[in-house]
Amino acid sequence: MKPSTDNMDFAGNGPILVFEDLCKSYQLGSTELKVLKNINLTIQNGEYVAVMGPSGSGKSTLLNMIGCLDRPTSGKYFLGDKEVGQLDDDSLSTIRGARIGFIFQSFNLISQLNIIENIEIPMFYQGISERGSTAKAKELADIVGLGDRIKHRPTELSGGQQQRVAIARALANDPLLILADEPTGNLDSKSGRDILELLDRLHEQGKTLVVVTHDENIGAHAQRCIHLFDGQIDREVYKQQN
Repeated sequence: MKPSTDNMDFAGNGPILVFEDLCKSYQLGSTELKVLKNINLTIQNGEYVAVMGPSGSGKSTLLNMIGCLDRPTSGKYFLGDKEVGQLDDDSLSTIRGARIGFIFQSFNLISQLNIIENIEIPMFYQGISERGSTAKAKELADIVGLGDRIKHRPTELSGGQQQRVAIARALANDPLLILADEPTGNLDSKSGRDILELLDRLHEQGKTLVVVTHDENIGAHAQRCIHLFDGQIDREVYKQQN
């Protein structure tokens, strides 16, 4: 039976994400460019998944689909118990703000705001009171190890510290899914290891993580690696569990 789509309730113990024969094409003049081809994918609650593949394999487009930044050309996308693939822009924006936490390679912090203010941004758009959002932002700053730097601005932080702020911001609305795009791509090796350890801890705490990357070191941290090639799932590799 098809999951209910008549409200915004994503609660439930089923899969976090399901793609059914999902395709994405772009029209370039008279030519149709097929970027994703019949993707069937299920991600369970609490799973840590890496999406990997060479340039042009469809990773970025898949990320846009997962993050409700674009719609499939055909097929279905269920997030929690709701079919979201063909919702309008306003509905997709609401889902992104409330249910998906984003971590970007370039951090995407606002340089004029301090750490607390950057972390508070998603809560502001969800209508959470200033008092409540500030208290939670301080708690999240502590969790990512920046509780002593809450008044600093991004330009006063290292790259690794800026990514920690971005991770705290991604956690601000208790998202159903955390989506990371090359989260260590702009970091030195030590900072990159620190960020991967932080993501490991979030997974251990039950968070659902999907990391889009070309880096095998990141893939080694995930429970499952999904390898894309030419817009299709070429293979899946499951990490041996202890």
